[in-house]
Formats: sequence, C-alpha cells, structure tokens
Amino acid sequence: MRGVVISVSLACLLSGVPAFAQQPPAQQPPAKPPAQQPPVKPPAQQPPVTPPAQTPPAPQPPAPFPQGAKIAFVDLQRVVSESAEGKTSSARVNALIQKKQSESAERTKQLQANQQKLQQSGGLLSDAARAQLEKEIEKQQVDAQRFQQDAQAEINDLTQELQNEFIKRVRPILQQVATEKGLHALFNAEAGIAWADPGLDLTSEVVKKLDAGAPKPGAKN
Repeated sequence: MRGVVISVSLACLLSGVPAFAQQPPAQQPPAKPPAQQPPVKPPAQQPPVTPPAQTPPAPQPPAPFPQGAKIAFVDLQRVVSESAEGKTSSARVNALIQKKQSESAERTKQLQANQQKLQQSGGLLSDAARAQLEKEIEKQQVDAQRFQQDAQAEINDLTQELQNEFIKRVRPILQQVATEKGLHALFNAEAGIAWADPGLDLTSEVVKKLDAGAPKPGAKN
C-alpha cells in the first residue's frame, strides 16, 4: 500500500480596501415623518409538505433458464460481492488496509512534527541537537518507505490467500451447477460476453449454493 500524503495550505489574504472620500450631502429640510402604519402580520406558516414515500420497485424474477441450453455464464465478481463468504473476505482485506493506513498516518504525523520543529526552532538548537533531529527525520523517512512496502506485501499476501480459499470453495459449486444444468461449458462473464440470454446467467444460483454451504473442495457431487 503506497500512501501519498498531500498537505495543502490554504491562505486567505484579506486586503483592506481604502474607502473613497465622500462629500457630505447637501442639507435638506427635515422631512415630515410618515404616518404610522399598523405592523403587517407575517403570513401564517404552513406545515411543510411531506413528499409521499416512494415505493421501491418490486424485484424482477430471474429469467428462466433456456430449455436445452448447453452453455451458461457466471459473474464471479458478483459472487464475491454478494455471497456471505465473499463479503467476509473483503471485510478482512479492508480492515487490514484501514489498519495500515492508520499506522501510516501516525508515522506521517510524527515525521511532520519533527520537520516543523527543525524548521521553526532549528536555529535555536545546538549543533549536536540539530544533527540529532536531522538524523531522526532521515530515519523516519526511511522507515516510512519500508513500512509502505511491507504493508503492501502483507495486504497482497492476505488477498492472495483469501482468493485461493474462495476459488477452492466455489469451484465444486460451479461443477455442481454445470452438472445439474447439463452444460457443456460454463463461462466467466468477466472474460467478456458480447450478448447472452439473461436466463444463462447462473450467478445468483451459485451465490445461493455457496451461502447454503455447498460441497467443500474434494467432495463428490
């Protein structure tokens, strides 16, 4: 995970605009005060109109599987995003990413504090103290680069591990679905399909079987 910290400083410059000298207005005779008018009552406030609740459209039933079809397809990305196991795996990766981002932000905060200290108070430090602070800043910069590399490697390792586990879990389900439908081939939609009958999409069926605890790797269909 390569973190990039961009520090943007917004300076609002308020420039005083000199006022133009104004000539005093000519003296006018005092005007008669206008007749007092009764205060105008503000119009009664109407209660806000609550828009009617919109009813979400009813989910469309899945298209029927074409009778006699020998090929079908599955969107494996949808299987990951919709299945309980895929959501759990994604949550684990995201949690690790957030953890590493928080640690990286804390390291960056400490580095910036030392850089600010050197910039503002460097002239007041002794030569030894200044050299020690510069050495600490250099060490923090090197450690930050190593941390980013190690964090990215850790995230990649976890992602690959979970992907391998997921493939082992979903492969026998794909085989089971293909056997039940009597298919000759089952394609991955991510490989690219120009057009296909919606009924050939077996993604939802694979998700249901995966969530229901379909056969483990090595189990017989």
